[in-house]
Amino acid sequence: MKRCVLIGLFLTATTLTLSAFAGNESNLCVINLQKVRDAQSSNQGMNDQTKADVDSTLHRAESAYARNSDDGARECISLTTQAMQKMQSN
Repeated sequence: MKRCVLIGLFLTATTLTLSAFAGNESNLCVINLQKVRDAQSSNQGMNDQTKADVDSTLHRAESAYARNSDDGARECISLTTQAMQKMQSN
């Protein structure tokens, strides 16, 4: 129960951050990448399949960000949001 509440608070904070930094997609991508990494390290209860899915999505997001383009930043944001949703649904 506590884990669900913490994840809910995490996603709420993420949503607020999304609106605050919507003008600068590259920064938002970096922020989301860090949030996913932090959530991974603090959420040791993930099953192996979810952990593998999140790791794969995170790697794809990092690759998209490395393209250093607006499309890459948008893709990174989309992928990191998916990763956070996967962790929440676990």
